[in-house]
Amino acid sequence: MSHRILIVDDSATARMMIQRIFEIAGWQDATFHQAGNGKEALDLLKTEEIDLVMSDYNMPEMDGAQFLRALREDAKFVNLPVIMITSIGNEAREKQLMEAGANAVLPKPVSPPQLNETLVSLFGEVNGG
Repeated sequence: MSHRILIVDDSATARMMIQRIFEIAGWQDATFHQAGNGKEALDLLKTEEIDLVMSDYNMPEMDGAQFLRALREDAKFVNLPVIMITSIGNEAREKQLMEAGANAVLPKPVSPPQLNETLVSLFGEVNGG
């Protein structure tokens, strides 16, 4: 089964890099969708079936924490796996994001082995195939 992954980041370059990291980690068969902020992501989720969200924390208009809270308020998305990424290594922020409903919090830049380890813990698979 091919997973449908939503990458949320205000940088188009970062979104492309994250997609490439998924592919290097063995998830080349996944279908990727992209959004530039939390608001765009919520709009996209109204029309697309998504299996996993990977979202940056620092974004304009609606940051990762606001997006996560809005997402978890909708019963349809309570169990949707969300990996948050942040360039700020901060245990308090990580705890806040986990309490808000993140399934994992990873530091930027994300490495393929680190991503794969997280994906295995979420999906129980070695890759997205």
